[in-house]
Amino acid sequence: MRMVVLGLGYLGATHAACMAELGHEVLGVEIDPAKRDSLAAGEVPFYEPGLPDLLSKHIRSGNLQVTDSYADAADFADVFFIAVGTPQKKGEYGADLQYVDSVIEELVPQLTRNSIILGKSTVPVGTTNRLTERAAELAKDIGVEIAWNPEFLREGYAVRDTLEPDRLVVGAFPGGQAEAIARDIYASAIERGTPFLVTDPSSAELVKTSANAFLATKISFINAIAEVCDAAGADVRAVADAIGFDTRIGRKFLNAGLGFGGGCLPKDIRAFMARAGELGAAEALSFLREVDNVNMRRRTRMVELTRKACGGSLLGVRIGVLGAAFKPESDDVRDSPALNVAGQVQLQGASVTVYDPKAMANSRLLYPTLDYATTAIGACESADVVIVATEWNEFVSLDPFRVGDVVRQKRVIDGRMCLPEAAWKAAGWEYWT
Repeated sequence: MRMVVLGLGYLGATHAACMAELGHEVLGVEIDPAKRDSLAAGEVPFYEPGLPDLLSKHIRSGNLQVTDSYADAADFADVFFIAVGTPQKKGEYGADLQYVDSVIEELVPQLTRNSIILGKSTVPVGTTNRLTERAAELAKDIGVEIAWNPEFLREGYAVRDTLEPDRLVVGAFPGGQAEAIARDIYASAIERGTPFLVTDPSSAELVKTSANAFLATKISFINAIAEVCDAAGADVRAVADAIGFDTRIGRKFLNAGLGFGGGCLPKDIRAFMARAGELGAAEALSFLREVDNVNMRRRTRMVELTRKACGGSLLGVRIGVLGAAFKPESDDVRDSPALNVAGQVQLQGASVTVYDPKAMANSRLLYPTLDYATTAIGACESADVVIVATEWNEFVSLDPFRVGDVVRQKRVIDGRMCLPEAAWKAAGWEYWT
């Protein structure tokens, strides 16, 4: 099938390459010149395991092409995916839908045949209804059907999650062709037994935002329990392990530590709260405000713990921060707890050196005043405290004796509770969580 993917960021580039891998002919539309040129050359301008090989493979094969022309897109296919960003509005909780709206404004007037638009971007409930009304105003004697097909990608595993999804959701209006088209697009996954759920558009929009809200709640729940464990002298890891055996709960997302960040969970739960307020249901999601508060409090706690480890003041001390990305297997530093802590520690007078296996360039753009090292050992040189802020395997497997040879003081704060505690203590380190 021929299709167009509008927006080639994390979501769009992955979706376009994976659709080509499934045998479809894909045209990707990207208006950012630098990003477009990079992708057209088969190069991915961000870190996502497995995507560079897939992208270059299908750029070479011709199954995936890249353009900035909406006219070319309108002529290329009758099926379109919206994969643009929906960031948080500046100074507000709500989602900024200007990029989603601009796709409809640019594309629909140029369509000359009946077309189907499938949304993948994370949007507030009611967006499909609104866009459908606008598309009807812009369409020129053709039918434009809009349905929502939310993504459930995890950065670091996005290719696998697209090619082997754990479920597929399509929110479509009755009587349209979106369900049949989606079944055709994802035929190989459906044949393997992937659940295919058909809902109304509003329900599909809420599936995505509700899933993110639940995951954020689960992370903040275990971090709230960690605060109680600190007060009671208990071990939150033991608590998480024990309750994780309950099949109703499960162990995933029960890792206490610095909390969540990135370009999805923080802004999505805030947009969910904002939209609930617009619908007159603000109290229904009031608990998400505390979820957000607990999450942000974990960052403040880490700064306070660092100051405590240094004897009450951060003036003149050297801190090595291992990790900058919001999670391992990603170079995404949007709303990164690691960089947020590094920046706060620096503001309190410390000299801070950061190292991350993949996120160095993005980190320098966001926090240019921090110092950066080219290796983990380099970040720890002469440090009074080492903070593990992202649970990369490279950091988990560090030799505590080797690190101990270069630091000034053997103090480590395990912000992700990922280090082998006994091994570090046996090497003479003060171990903090």
